[in-house]
Amino acid sequence: MREAERPTAADPVAPVAPSPTNSRPVAARVVPAPPPTPAPGAALLDAKVRLHGRIIDEFNLALIDKLSPDDLGRQVARYVADYAQRERLTLNQRELEAFAAEIVDEMIGLGPIEPLLKDPSITDILINAHMSVYVERAGQLHQTPVRFKDEAHLLRIVNKMVSAVGRRVDESSPMVDARLPDGSRVNVAIRPVAVDGPLVSIRKFSKRPISMDRLVEFGALRPAMAELLKAAVRGRVSLLVSGGTGSGKTTMLNALSSFIPASERLITIEDAAELQLQQPHVARLETRPPSVEGRGEIRQRELLKNALRMRPDRIILGECRGEEAFDMLQAMNTGHEGSMTTIHANAPRDALSRIEQMVGMAVANMSMASIRGQIASGIQLVLQLQRMADGRRRVTSVSEITGMEGEVLQMQEIFHFVREGVDSGGTIIGRFRATGIRPKLIAELNAQGVDMPAQMFDPRTAL
Repeated sequence: MREAERPTAADPVAPVAPSPTNSRPVAARVVPAPPPTPAPGAALLDAKVRLHGRIIDEFNLALIDKLSPDDLGRQVARYVADYAQRERLTLNQRELEAFAAEIVDEMIGLGPIEPLLKDPSITDILINAHMSVYVERAGQLHQTPVRFKDEAHLLRIVNKMVSAVGRRVDESSPMVDARLPDGSRVNVAIRPVAVDGPLVSIRKFSKRPISMDRLVEFGALRPAMAELLKAAVRGRVSLLVSGGTGSGKTTMLNALSSFIPASERLITIEDAAELQLQQPHVARLETRPPSVEGRGEIRQRELLKNALRMRPDRIILGECRGEEAFDMLQAMNTGHEGSMTTIHANAPRDALSRIEQMVGMAVANMSMASIRGQIASGIQLVLQLQRMADGRRRVTSVSEITGMEGEVLQMQEIFHFVREGVDSGGTIIGRFRATGIRPKLIAELNAQGVDMPAQMFDPRTAL
């Protein structure tokens, strides 16, 4: 900012009057044009996006955090009133005040992405440097007109995100996982590892956890499959949820956990706490990154060992990705049946192979036969999830681990998704089918008074 443009002490964030030499155009909208008859409020929303673009260009952003909310509100209100008059927006006094309040909320919240965080239809926000922001809706990515003033502006917002949970991101520690106050998960990478500027990925979660019934409504699985999973959780069957990035593993874990009896004590272990369990007795543990000096790191494995001393009925590990796999299997085999975890893998058999590798990293002198024996006695069901090309997430396989034959893990598939084609709109056509195999765990469930009709597993029966 040139000397003539500096705000005075009495007006610390006074906007600079636009002129051909100091104003920049607002970023052009790149989303498809609105329909001929816009929804009520669409024009006001568009005006809000344009106004916010001007504000980040013309306000002294470095001084915003030093102002009280009242002072900032008064200055923004004056600016908004002038803008509304220039643009001939038909707003009464109450609407004008609400409009200004929304702008302030964006400025003192997380800046330009604040409206995206409040939009319940958005599941992911992806920031690729300061000029490019994408969102995911219904499994599909869309570019937005949202932008930041410059890289420094984006870094200011990033630091606001991570400092709220006691984490840091700088050149010496350029990658960080954090969470927002609403539980959304944040991953940040900045220079030098992010070549073109900061990369921010925000995974949002619904304030109302998605239930198994809603997953059935969305077509992620069929009622018969949901009934089996419900019975398995209540019958303390240990589960492994497998899938790729964004396939819905955490959502499924939340839905499964809703069937755990309220009388049980649950302990969750995560890198960034994001599980939304509804039981009254939940203890949450979260990992800690190392300090600037490289000390003080607390990994999932240490938390898992400590959790075993906290009298858990079940342990829910947000994601199994390393040596903690051995400790998780030990917990499943020593009185903590019904525990659950997730893993990144593309197929049930691949998921078990990854578990084998992780246990091998933790215990180098353990034979492969012993590792597989631990897996066979600890894990009973493997759920495979997939986000398909049409953006929809589905449970593509429910498989049971039945034991060992020699040194080979034996598995049998109970339900699977059969893909049959793609329609003209790009939607994948397919159906869920039973394989005809009756799970061995049904005998355990029947002994606990859970009745599972045989026709559920008949391939001739429509799921």
